[in-house]
Amino acid sequence: MQIAIAQLNYTVGDLEGNASKIIHAIKEAKAQGAELVLFSELAICGYPPRDILFYEEFIDRCEAAIEKITAATQGIAVLLGAPMRNPQVPGKPLFNSAYFIADKKVEKVIHKTLLPTYDVFDEHRYFEENKIFEIVTYKGKRLAITICEDLWNLDQQNPLYRHCPMEELNQLDPDMMLNIAASPFDFKHAADRKRVLSANARTYQLPIYYCNQVGAQTELIFDGGSLVMNAAGDLLEELPYFEESIRLVQHEKIGTIQEALPEAALVHDALVVGIRDYFHKMGFKKAILGLSGGVDSALVMVLAVRALGAENVHALLLPSAYSSDHSLSDARDLANNLGCSYDEVPIQSTFDSFQSTLSPFFKDLPFGLAEENLQARTRGVLLMAFSNKFGYILLNTTNKSEAAVGYGTLYGDMCGGLAVLGDVYKTQVYAVCDWINRETEVIPKNILTKAPSAELRPGQKDSDSLPEYALLDSLLEEYIEGENGPEALLEKGFDKALVERVLRMVNNNEWKRFQAAPILRVTGKAFGYGRRMPVVGRIF
Repeated sequence: MQIAIAQLNYTVGDLEGNASKIIHAIKEAKAQGAELVLFSELAICGYPPRDILFYEEFIDRCEAAIEKITAATQGIAVLLGAPMRNPQVPGKPLFNSAYFIADKKVEKVIHKTLLPTYDVFDEHRYFEENKIFEIVTYKGKRLAITICEDLWNLDQQNPLYRHCPMEELNQLDPDMMLNIAASPFDFKHAADRKRVLSANARTYQLPIYYCNQVGAQTELIFDGGSLVMNAAGDLLEELPYFEESIRLVQHEKIGTIQEALPEAALVHDALVVGIRDYFHKMGFKKAILGLSGGVDSALVMVLAVRALGAENVHALLLPSAYSSDHSLSDARDLANNLGCSYDEVPIQSTFDSFQSTLSPFFKDLPFGLAEENLQARTRGVLLMAFSNKFGYILLNTTNKSEAAVGYGTLYGDMCGGLAVLGDVYKTQVYAVCDWINRETEVIPKNILTKAPSAELRPGQKDSDSLPEYALLDSLLEEYIEGENGPEALLEKGFDKALVERVLRMVNNNEWKRFQAAPILRVTGKAFGYGRRMPVVGRIF
């Protein structure tokens, strides 16, 4: 049987646009000679639709879109993800379903069994769990259909193991597995995905066809990378990462295998897609950011230009009395390297005005945090003024290390419509910059070699307030992604005083992150929807 995989970029809620894209892909797959074409999980509505699923009218429109697609399946079969109403009461109102459509008829609907409720997933909120296991027969082949579940670990100690749909479906003597998924990117996940799919193929001695979504939806980025494994677990086909593709798979023949990219390249590509889709799907065109001459804003500038084009990215250079000459010259050099427009707007007179207004109240109190934050908020006000006047969307440049420990000013340098680096540690920021500069110097070398500083007081350096980033980031990763508490961190060899200090900073600044812009997710545990900690509470 000739099978094609359609790895597409959907927009949540754009039912007409998604349906048109699917119908176009069906026509292209037919032209390639496909007898069956796979689309990803919840392709009709886009993933994740979240609480829009509660609207009856939305489900009505999903059903109408399925009817439109069904009418376009003459001479071909389609496997397509969509929500489906659950007629049983009591129970959740919907199933997360895979529609098998052939020759203008819905032949069978398979429901998802394993509904994830960890990290960014909350599918039990919306969907009823499947309890009936069936095989689809088409063109003489017996098809075992699963919805993302093939990615679950085969560890038999896992309590979910006995509920694995493939355990049930394998008893029905299938010829192959078809898996449709919406599996979000993190820079470690692609390798894990191949490992688990390969293990499934070997365990059940069945080939696997795996179709993943591509593109970004708010904070979630989907990398595509759809796969085909033979029954021995060997990789036969791998679709591109971070781009749409419709490909006819040559069964049992090795096709295209993607070159493995380094971590920095994966993060770079993911962030470019994240920015591009956030803007395009929201109907935005132009971005603005504060270009300080530091490494974080430099990286965001490069990523924005690659996502949106230099003509759509504008920078403000906002020097204060404490800004060094090299910071300004580095910022100018970067903007010129990228071909971006920029304006220089010194903040000293505005800052002086604030100080004058506040002097009757601050009196002779020494210069301190209030004055430092006033400078950051002055910059924020000016950036937002340009945003409002000229229609720019402000890109936030705070990295994950700073966001974790609260090293940022709410309504100041934390302003923005999208936080580009909020899931990228400072050490990773440098690694991505080095990768960008691997062939030619895009980011001026001085930006990458000087000591990081907020430049809000004379001679300030980040290291005055924070541990060295290499040490800080390793501890933060163990605490946030690894979910290791203080005792476990001590067992891993971290100094007790450092653990207490860093965890106190992380936990005491949840209120800031609660108000921050959406963060593009590139690790397995980003701030935001996937890490829901109490704002008020005693945490360790």
